[in-house]
Amino acid sequence: MALSVETESHIYRALRTASGAAAHLVALGFTIFVAVLARPGSSLFSWHPVLMSLAFSFLMTEALLVFSPESSLLRSLSRKGRACCHWVLQLLALLCALLGLGLVILHKEQLGKAHFATRHGQAGLLAVLWAGLQCAGGVGLLYPKLLPRWSLAKLKLYHATSGLVGYLLGSASLLLGMCSLWFTASVTGGAWYLALLCPVLTSLVIMNQVSNAYLYRKRIQP
Repeated sequence: MALSVETESHIYRALRTASGAAAHLVALGFTIFVAVLARPGSSLFSWHPVLMSLAFSFLMTEALLVFSPESSLLRSLSRKGRACCHWVLQLLALLCALLGLGLVILHKEQLGKAHFATRHGQAGLLAVLWAGLQCAGGVGLLYPKLLPRWSLAKLKLYHATSGLVGYLLGSASLLLGMCSLWFTASVTGGAWYLALLCPVLTSLVIMNQVSNAYLYRKRIQP
């Protein structure tokens, strides 16, 4: 028997809520897992995976989900309040990413190793640079008068699209990092595949949530 449109809508919203909750848990769980694995403070390098997973797995995931109608943990806040939280989380993510990048550069300098010689390093550098540009581009949304030739709706669309690309770059860097000698020496077998699924799952959820959040805003705006 065919389901009614209303029933299908309820099922779809329930699935989106469940997937969003899973993304929250996976983003936090993965970051904690990397922190336990790296033991921050045990060496200079140990801070790099912790800071990068904190930036690209946890903080950025939360920053993007804050606008989701079903998955946001801050639904009770006004749109302006959630935008403020988004800014804070994104800036914290950028600071963690910059610090993580700086520390691994210093670590390689001490060992006399080449910088950005691997796909992981190149993807990580690109992700950090993109995150910096994304934060700079967000200023146009805070002060749209700085860009009078662009409508606010277009600026929001471009910012959301660019942010999604940046998030996927960060996830790609995490995936490549899990192929590194450091990670594969400590995590093997089924645990490695489970860890690999974490950025994949959050990326799929974020792609769905971001696109639907934009469609939701268009639907409710007069």
